[in-house]
Amino acid sequence: MGIVLKQSLNNTIITYIGFGIGAVNLLFLYTNFMADAYYGLIQFILSASTILMPLLAFGVPNTMVKFYSSFKEGKTQDGFLTAMLLLPLLLVLPIALVSYLANDAIGSFLSKENALVKGYIWHIFLVGMAMAYFEVFYSWARVQMKSVFGNFMKEIFCRLAQTLLLVFLYFNLITIDFFIQALVGFYLVRALVMKLYAFRLHMPKFTFAFPDGMGKILTYTLLIILGGSTAIVLLEVDKVMLNQYIKIENVAYYSVAGFMAAAVAVPSRAMNQIMYPLTAKLLNEKNGAGLKELYRKSSLTLFLIAGFLFVLLMLNLNEIYTLLPDAYRGGFLIVFWIGMAKVTDAVLGNINSILFNSDYYRAVLFMGVGLAILTILFNLWLIPAYGLNGAAIASFFAFFSYNLIKLIFVYRKYKMLPFSRPTLKVLILLGVMVGTFYFVNFPFHPILNIVIKSALMSCVYIWVLYRFTISQDLSKLLKGILKRK
Repeated sequence: MGIVLKQSLNNTIITYIGFGIGAVNLLFLYTNFMADAYYGLIQFILSASTILMPLLAFGVPNTMVKFYSSFKEGKTQDGFLTAMLLLPLLLVLPIALVSYLANDAIGSFLSKENALVKGYIWHIFLVGMAMAYFEVFYSWARVQMKSVFGNFMKEIFCRLAQTLLLVFLYFNLITIDFFIQALVGFYLVRALVMKLYAFRLHMPKFTFAFPDGMGKILTYTLLIILGGSTAIVLLEVDKVMLNQYIKIENVAYYSVAGFMAAAVAVPSRAMNQIMYPLTAKLLNEKNGAGLKELYRKSSLTLFLIAGFLFVLLMLNLNEIYTLLPDAYRGGFLIVFWIGMAKVTDAVLGNINSILFNSDYYRAVLFMGVGLAILTILFNLWLIPAYGLNGAAIASFFAFFSYNLIKLIFVYRKYKMLPFSRPTLKVLILLGVMVGTFYFVNFPFHPILNIVIKSALMSCVYIWVLYRFTISQDLSKLLKGILKRK
């Protein structure tokens, strides 16, 4: 776990810095500097682009991570990497053509409830393409075991760009239309910078002498498109579908609540940047003992961090909402349901890395497609009935169902579970934290209340983890920090 902890720690710091910038943008700058309808429009564009991204990437990011370590010679590696660069064009070019020729038809369909959306269909394609090729070059760097710079570009670059654009918008230096055009440009620039960095790490010799086994690789690539699309649909389809039923400013309100709940998932996102290639390596080496150890350790580490963040968020939520405009304050249940979905993800550790890099990925992908369809059906049922809360409930049940199936599948195939006795200890500890601090409030300004309460809860939680050594890895990390001091 040494390389995991080292790069995960760096990635976690970067991710949280990016999350902090995003929090300032989404919770304060967007809500005060931009009209709610345009804020909702931008969230719709980014969510729709994110759903399009795995199609345009053609499954290449996961394919590169799974197969790269199996090629030992430079010539076969170069042939493999050349193929990975060309494959996305198989969908990028035809989808670009369809987006151009059918722009009006697509715009009319997506703008039935909100006419504002119609003029921005081409923007969705451009951002989706930029996201796709960014992920391709990010995976290029990750297979070289270099994930930190890519994580910086992923988590911080475009958020800083949005901060700058929002300040310019506030001072009337730019128009809202220029804001959106410039945001698309920043996503394109990010992909280009990631390409230059990836080629600096390993400049391939472009060759059409593809390695043996390309049939197997292409089969995996085609199927992994389904898997990537499933995961993204589960994450983003709620915001896209809200646009079809209610006024677009509600997408802004939902996005703010969803963003706060997303704080729970930050450790998982950071750790998975390095977990994917490590898991692929263990599977390629058929190291069952190492895989089981990584599965349990990643589960425990992510659960004790994500679980605490969820408790911390929920117990401070009232104070957080007092800092926002009135229109954004009705999302308590949204934060709860989406946050619970993120915790269920975290407690399964590196299960996605195991499944998408294993020989059983086909079955899991088809199950995922079924669940993506189920998610859409949940949203079709619950959004008209319960509005924003219905979208959040639909997301939770979709994630819970998907994770339960993955858990059962891995157990049946590998005879291993992520849970251990320390998992139960963490669950009990979190319950005690809720019971202890639920009624703790201070008669101060909300920001001061949040800081004091969070600091107090963190000290108690860390002391218990250190005193009773619930996690060996985190205890070693804490002891190392204390010794340096």
